[in-house]
Amino acid sequence: MQIVIFCHSLLSDWNHGNAHFLRGITTELLSRGHQVRVYEPKDAWSLQNLLADAGNSAIAEFQVAYPQLQSTRYDPSVLDLDQALAGANLVLVHEWNDPVLVQQIGQHRAQAGSYRLIFHDTHHRSVTAPDSMAAYDLTNYDGLLAFGAVIRDLYLAQGWIKQAWAWHEAADTRIFHPIGSSECEGDLVWIGNWGDDERTAELDEFLINPIKTLGLKARVYGVRYPQSAQKALSDAGIEYGGWLPNYQVPQVFSRFRVTVHVPRRPYADALPGIPTIRPFEALACGIPLISAPWQDAEGLFTPGQDFLVAPTGEAMQHHLKRLLANPSEAETLVDHGLKTIRARHTCAHRVDELLHIYRQLEEISQAEALLA
Repeated sequence: MQIVIFCHSLLSDWNHGNAHFLRGITTELLSRGHQVRVYEPKDAWSLQNLLADAGNSAIAEFQVAYPQLQSTRYDPSVLDLDQALAGANLVLVHEWNDPVLVQQIGQHRAQAGSYRLIFHDTHHRSVTAPDSMAAYDLTNYDGLLAFGAVIRDLYLAQGWIKQAWAWHEAADTRIFHPIGSSECEGDLVWIGNWGDDERTAELDEFLINPIKTLGLKARVYGVRYPQSAQKALSDAGIEYGGWLPNYQVPQVFSRFRVTVHVPRRPYADALPGIPTIRPFEALACGIPLISAPWQDAEGLFTPGQDFLVAPTGEAMQHHLKRLLANPSEAETLVDHGLKTIRARHTCAHRVDELLHIYRQLEEISQAEALLA
């Protein structure tokens, strides 16, 4: 099968979490013998920031880590959709694309394409900025893949799309798996971007203060940390590591004893059931995980067995102290989390779901053709 993906960037994961999942899904599809063509704008915001931050070596290192992955960087003003979509069976268009391009692909599908066309939403804007998402013309799309049921249901209730499915992110277990290491660099590592004002107070309560109070040796990786945030880390004795290529995360996890998950406020408050990709990756790497509050409305995990939940900063301190003092309890948590990921939440599982949806759409199309 020929699959075409229009995304913001495959090459760059700089403040661009969809790249994590996209790389895993593309790798899995290729491993099954499918042909996958990925298109990203040549001036993608994430890629431009990555190059400014880390230079061209970051792209070279990505190509070493993922030798089978490549993308076509296009100029939107001269993009030939007839060429890009030639022979396609399935086309995925991510929501971080220009609305004009989203509409043009839909028009191409209506006029010249026999492929199945699906929109893919992995952000909170449909809830927090609905007017911006309503600007997307999805008239000629077959359906939506949403990374949570709450977003799926919103699209259907608003009439933005005619059918939709919840398609959660997952761990690329070719990359994210336990790595044995005899080297320990500290107690706690946190990997995540600053997120503007979406979790400033939460990071203070669930990350910075517990580390400072307990006197833990800790390191934080991520981008877009303002000077005030870097100073807060420094004042708490936390080392700041800057940007970390996502494929290096398993090696980093292997050298620390515990990590935490601090959801951005829109996910904790308005998007129950959507954890984002970070917990999937942490559990897949076999590091004990403690999470700030979020509602697992869709039953993806078993809180308390896959990871611990800290409803307050004080509870976070208690959980951290307990896990660091009881390696056997931490190991039990790790074992349960790993089993959950391997049984339900790998990119292979998500590709199975995607192909099942594709077959459903094909059956619908064939049935409609017979009735026409």
